[in-house]
Amino acid sequence: MSQPIARWLEEDTAEPLYVRGDARAILAGLPAACVDLCMTSPPYWGHRRYAAGGLGEEPGLGDYLDGLLAVLAEVRRVLRPTGSLWLNLGDSYRQKALQGVPWRVAIALMDQQRWILRNDVIWHKVKGGPDNARDKLRPMHEHLFHFVKQRKGYFYDDDAIRSPPGETRVEEGGVISATGVRGVRYRRQIRRSNALSGEEKAAAEAALDATLADLAAGRIGDFRMVIRKQQRATHSDAEAVSGRARELAERGFYVLPYHPKGAKLGDVWDIVPEDTHRRTVHFAPYPEALCRVPILATCPPGGVVLDPFCGTGTTVRVAQALGRRGLGVDLAEAYLALARG
Repeated sequence: MSQPIARWLEEDTAEPLYVRGDARAILAGLPAACVDLCMTSPPYWGHRRYAAGGLGEEPGLGDYLDGLLAVLAEVRRVLRPTGSLWLNLGDSYRQKALQGVPWRVAIALMDQQRWILRNDVIWHKVKGGPDNARDKLRPMHEHLFHFVKQRKGYFYDDDAIRSPPGETRVEEGGVISATGVRGVRYRRQIRRSNALSGEEKAAAEAALDATLADLAAGRIGDFRMVIRKQQRATHSDAEAVSGRARELAERGFYVLPYHPKGAKLGDVWDIVPEDTHRRTVHFAPYPEALCRVPILATCPPGGVVLDPFCGTGTTVRVAQALGRRGLGVDLAEAYLALARG
């Protein structure tokens, strides 16, 4: 391992480190399990020529896949057992045929390197790019894959990335959730129900009262109630496959409380592509917004974030802003000079 990287890993410094060189060779010199998170967007196959050449310029797709997988094998080695890999990849066409590059890579990582795929995030690019082809749709998305090394026990801070909840309010002595739920309609449905027994009605009203109390106290952010013959069971009404359907059949109702810190983030992200950030030198920087969720959710504060294809340093810059340590590697000194800023 080179002395600058060794010193940087041992030091308690917030300053990022940028290293020029081939990603595979640099990572091979790092000790095992020294990185908390890898967030990267490797050069796409055959899309453009970068300042220092390298990955992405192979004549055949197989050669590109071999090169990228070799780097990601080293990423797996240097990643802690609790760590994550977030991989952003776009696709390529050859002879009018879409090649399926992102999924070829993802499947190879699962089959050949034992990575565990936790999410396939769709980055909806909102504006997208120009497309003059008249026999296909305009591409508007890219994949962002979240991989881990172990099925349980990896670092994940779900609360750090929740959408802020709306405010609960009280009007005329009644509690009203952020989405307008006050329980009046549910109470009426319970009392008028012909599908609930007297005992079930009493239990349902007691559960509703307890839920409204939790809402008023801030222990939940919102709620829904499902009552037999009034609302459909969520997901499935087949008792054989749905616990909620069984609960509805056995109790006559159930309550779905919402997390007090807000809604869980979904797997489709609407993020405008980067338009201005150093495009005069680097033509494929991804937006800072794409890095925020992976870093907040899957790297502990003060942890090490690696980008082996860092370009002008977007990942490292966001990591530093969020209180993590950033290590960037790239072949092109021109890009690293911009990253160091």
